[in-house]
Amino acid sequence: MKLRRHMRILELIRERPVSTQDQLTQILRSEGIEVTQATISRDIRELRLLKVPGEDGHYRYSLPDDPSGNSRVERLRRHLHDLLVGVDFSENLIVLRTLPGTANAVAVGIDRLGWPEVLGSLAGDDTVLLVVRTRELTQEIASRIRDFGY
Repeated sequence: MKLRRHMRILELIRERPVSTQDQLTQILRSEGIEVTQATISRDIRELRLLKVPGEDGHYRYSLPDDPSGNSRVERLRRHLHDLLVGVDFSENLIVLRTLPGTANAVAVGIDRLGWPEVLGSLAGDDTVLLVVRTRELTQEIASRIRDFGY
């Protein structure tokens, strides 16, 4: 249960700004995960979450290695703009074509974002294969990648 709760907390702070322990508690409870304020406080400490200023000026929880909350996104945006040459998909697979020798950098950038819809990536020299959780989400993820600067 603790591992499941920790994974969900990490997903939540990646998906949207979460500003308070109370807000996090309410979200988890609405999803059927029974928690107390003390449990959330302990989870935040164990996950080493930090409060950082968001774009709107309000503070939100973030991972310690991502103090800006957007550095990974900006890095991926630059990689995709500079290195990506094509995006195609079928069923629950997305194929990204990159400049020779750069596929690994693109795959690592996507992996580090921790998108819950992406199960994983496999990189060659100039091709990245993304495995998406469901067929229905594939087009959305491909569009998200295209919107990043391709």
